[in-house]
Amino acid sequence: MLVAKRTSVWRTRYEVSQDGHLVANWDGSLWRSGGDLNVAGQAFQVRGNAWGSRFSMLDKAGGVVAAADRVGRKRWTVTAGAVTYQFQRASAWGHAQDLYSDGRKVGSVRRTSMWGSDVAVDLPGVPLPVQVFVLGVLVTMWQAQAAAAS
Repeated sequence: MLVAKRTSVWRTRYEVSQDGHLVANWDGSLWRSGGDLNVAGQAFQVRGNAWGSRFSMLDKAGGVVAAADRVGRKRWTVTAGAVTYQFQRASAWGHAQDLYSDGRKVGSVRRTSMWGSDVAVDLPGVPLPVQVFVLGVLVTMWQAQAAAAS
């Protein structure tokens, strides 16, 4: 399981650790949907469309490594290579998102507390860069929802 701790009050920066060891960083963009992530020394860019419903994770050469579609809907997907991961909002009132495979819940992404901004990512079988991509997409979505609500 990954634990993402917000490191900045002013920006959407997270340090992602696994078993107490730093494995990745997420730095959300201030002016557009998406951000930058670094996973085990590899840099990626995450870019979203104007509505925040589609995101792409790009490598240094600009190639698409993963893509998220229908973000913000009850059911949405992430495609990485030939694999498509199915996500579903856990409830209409919360922020938690569950990962499904063959109709069964197999993982989740949740805030660690109701008031905090730290996130627990439990997505077994999903490659580490894709897990951090999902984290970045959800943090961006949650931030947009909070801004729209205020």
